[in-house]
Amino acid sequence: MIGRQLFPGAVLLAACLILATPGSAREINSYAIVNEDATLRISGQTVRLHGIHIPRTDRTCRTSRRPVVCGSQAALALEFRIDGFVRCELGERLQDGTVLGHCRVDASTFDAGEDLAAYLLERGWAVALPDAPIAYQTLEKIARSRGVGVWGFAGYVP
Repeated sequence: MIGRQLFPGAVLLAACLILATPGSAREINSYAIVNEDATLRISGQTVRLHGIHIPRTDRTCRTSRRPVVCGSQAALALEFRIDGFVRCELGERLQDGTVLGHCRVDASTFDAGEDLAAYLLERGWAVALPDAPIAYQTLEKIARSRGVGVWGFAGYVP
């Protein structure tokens, strides 16, 4: 009788433990270095910001005066914004060995911090991917309408 009463509790406990363990995503909070292609080097891993595309560093945007390298602007913007430490929820590993991450700066126990992908989108240095959250799509459209970042260059096509 006692064994039968404990069994449902044991099943419930086991289910709670399984649900409480993280799936494929894990979180890291560490020092970050910004690479030339605007990826982040964190704890020996290269992390790509989830939900956005950053123009390649060798791509130029045409202006009426001179060619301007667009991709390096995203890396430069990240350099200015990141003060060493970032908090990233890491997702899937890509074929090139990089990891997708949702990364934030200034995160604490009481503050979620600032989303780095949203930061780049807002300034026009990134493009929202088709499967990105609606907030990212909106930030890209606002940057386009304001003509900031890559959207300020005549003839830019992502």
